[in-house]
Amino acid sequence: MIRRALTSLRDTVRGVWEDIKSSTDASLLGAARFLGLLYGPIDRRLQIDEAFRKALQYRLPSHVGWRHALGGITYLLFLILVVTGVMLAIFYRPSVEEAYPSVQHIVSSRPFGWLVRDVHHWSANLIVLALLAHMARVFFEAAYKPPRETNWLIGLLLLAVVLAFGATGYLLPWDQWSYWTVTEVMNATAQFPIVGRALADRLMGDVIVSGATLSRFFALHVIVLPWVAFVLLGYHFTLVRRRGIAPPVSDAQEKPRWRKSGLYRPEDEEEEGVPFFPNQLLRSFTVGTLTFAVVITLAVLYPRVFPPPADPAAVPDRLVSTWVPIDVSMALIRFSGPWGLMLFWVLGFSLVLIPLIDRGPDRRLRQRPLAAALGIAFFAGYALLLISGRVLGSFEPSAEIGSRQEEMGAVPARAPIEIPSLDPDGGTPVSEEGAEQ
Repeated sequence: MIRRALTSLRDTVRGVWEDIKSSTDASLLGAARFLGLLYGPIDRRLQIDEAFRKALQYRLPSHVGWRHALGGITYLLFLILVVTGVMLAIFYRPSVEEAYPSVQHIVSSRPFGWLVRDVHHWSANLIVLALLAHMARVFFEAAYKPPRETNWLIGLLLLAVVLAFGATGYLLPWDQWSYWTVTEVMNATAQFPIVGRALADRLMGDVIVSGATLSRFFALHVIVLPWVAFVLLGYHFTLVRRRGIAPPVSDAQEKPRWRKSGLYRPEDEEEEGVPFFPNQLLRSFTVGTLTFAVVITLAVLYPRVFPPPADPAAVPDRLVSTWVPIDVSMALIRFSGPWGLMLFWVLGFSLVLIPLIDRGPDRRLRQRPLAAALGIAFFAGYALLLISGRVLGSFEPSAEIGSRQEEMGAVPARAPIEIPSLDPDGGTPVSEEGAEQ
């Protein structure tokens, strides 16, 4: 059994390496060739004009339908997050003194700043749901099986990156809800065995959530994670084109000649499919328009509420979650404690093993019990925890988080809070009482 597991792991690693090598292609430099930056033998290999004609003539398998649009929805939401995030970063100031008033300045003083902020907020929620739905489709259709196991692993990495984006961005408003929710999660993380305390300390950069934490989260959010995401997305899309879209699970429909013979080749499926232009392009445009309309509607009708500014000396009575994974995390912490949160994270990490333990040709769910158990436990558990968190609505902070602040000597003396308002011209902050709601 151990030898079989090692052989499976070796084959998977070898397949991932071959996929990476085959995806790192000279054709990826097409933009540089188009700008006239490449000459000689490299230029002759790229053939950008042929690539454009092939893109218009590209044919998708006939079984590709609306359910396959979930990946496109996820990518569109990611692009919306990038655009709105850049617009917000222009006026945001990542410091304890200026973070909260800079967000207020964006919402109240910048033209359509409130809309940009709430579009960013809702896109961050919807992208998690869209990505999980996309992964659930891939799982239940067994599209992770060879030769597509590399894309499954990259998809899991992209899920981790999206969650890291949201987690680091959650603290940036520097209000009471975000500050104490992050404190709650960091305290739960610190209780994980072996690595918990070290991980929480590295993320916080201090004994409590402070300006050092805000600086680290901002750097990760706007510098590190975007580069990681773009690299992973590049490989993901390239492998989808090279490996093709997985055939349907059901064999009830009439099989084409190449399926009857049992000799499957992606190029055969493409020849019998439907053209991308205009069929799939119109479907993508329709889905993209509806997605953008939903985001705008939610942003206009349900804007994010402004809590008071973060105060490390005052634990609020209730915490209100404003992000989908926080609903899940808070439900886990409330119902099962930090150990429940840790076990669910382990369950999520175990999805990496699915291509290793399920390498048979059968793609029906009942014929792959172990993989089915892991996948159903994760996706169904996430849905139930999300519903539980939404039903609870708000959460009472743990008694430990306030006492930890006092134990570490990090609670400052209580004093009236003055919130500096930013000079619209970019000058030094001017102190004024209260906060504009």
